[in-house]
Amino acid sequence: MKLKLILPMVILLTASCKGDNGDVVASGRFEADETVISSELSGKIVEMWAEEGTRVTAGDSLALTDTMQLYLQKQRLITTIESLNARRVDVSKQISALNQQISHLTSERERAQRLLMSNAGNAKTVDDLDSQILTLKKQRDAQISTLDKGNLAADREIESLKIQIAQTDDMLSKSLVKAPSDGNILVKYASKGEISMPGKPLFKMADMESMTLRAYISAKQLTFIKIGDTLEIVTGFDSQTIKSYEGVVVWVSGEAEFTPKNIQTKEERSNLVYAVKIAVKNDGYIKIGMYGDVKLKGGN
Repeated sequence: MKLKLILPMVILLTASCKGDNGDVVASGRFEADETVISSELSGKIVEMWAEEGTRVTAGDSLALTDTMQLYLQKQRLITTIESLNARRVDVSKQISALNQQISHLTSERERAQRLLMSNAGNAKTVDDLDSQILTLKKQRDAQISTLDKGNLAADREIESLKIQIAQTDDMLSKSLVKAPSDGNILVKYASKGEISMPGKPLFKMADMESMTLRAYISAKQLTFIKIGDTLEIVTGFDSQTIKSYEGVVVWVSGEAEFTPKNIQTKEERSNLVYAVKIAVKNDGYIKIGMYGDVKLKGGN
């Protein structure tokens, strides 16, 4: 009885490894590079444009979170910068009076010096004028230093506020959720009116136009293919549903592994196989998780 059961199983396994024309056949499932798009800000979702099944292109707007608080924060920062700019002083105007006094005393000193040289004046007058000029210059230097420090402090505070404005602008830009690449919206996790939090998933998307068949082949079958080879991919169950596609091998695993449990029979799951990925252009009929057969030409 055991012999009778084993013989049909051997025939079945042999048939699963050969096509009608002796072509080697490997089976696998279609997959796509899925991307989960998450919120980067906290806030109420005020717009939700994308719907499940929608085809989007990179940069398309998908959703928008409330930006009122960020807008008000930016306006407050701008107002503070305007106030600091108004408090900055023009150093040259502030010291103009001292410069005039120094210029006047300098002229007086020159006149007193000329009188002294002509024996019509006295040295004390010149010394007094020199002392006054020196005092005014020290006052001017001290005032310039104080004013420059005040302006420098204001400038540094303004630069800090500008950085905060840039951060606010960055957050404002992140409030608009955009598609990172071309693809289809597979799942929508949130709806308009809900409260979003940083890291909360909003959408799952994948490029359904470029699918990948992940199949598992034996070491013997591996000798028939290499990266870049063009292979035939077959999907469907009968003559009415079978469709044929052209695929290109884009990756071959460098290590053997046990066949995944969802592939083939229990006996085949105990065999070591190599995973391969085959890129297939989708005509709209291939879905994620769908099974496909890969025909490997034994004559290659």
